[in-house]
Amino acid sequence: MITIYHNPRCSKSRNALDAIRKSQKKYEVIEYLTDLFTEESLSRLIDSLNIKPDELVRKTESIYIENYKGKSYTDAEWIKILVENPKLIQRPIVETSSRAFVARDEQTIETILKD
Repeated sequence: MITIYHNPRCSKSRNALDAIRKSQKKYEVIEYLTDLFTEESLSRLIDSLNIKPDELVRKTESIYIENYKGKSYTDAEWIKILVENPKLIQRPIVETSSRAFVARDEQTIETILKD
């Protein structure tokens, strides 16, 4: 089963979802801006991504630039910031039974769908 954490307003997220639909694999869509993460669920997903929480931050978002740029936070603080500001989360995130990926490009999506 594939899970896509999706933002319907994002073209990269829509493209990833379209590719997943065309693959005819079983999938679930979570619109993370309305079906919000908890600190625990986001922490688990970040572990699956095998990255640090700050690597999941969209550093071009105005929320980041105005409130967080140039400041230092612990991993736990970043997770709390991301939960409170889901717009800051990189997208789309695609999770399989074995791993999660930030699937911003076609090559990553192809890799996911080969599993």
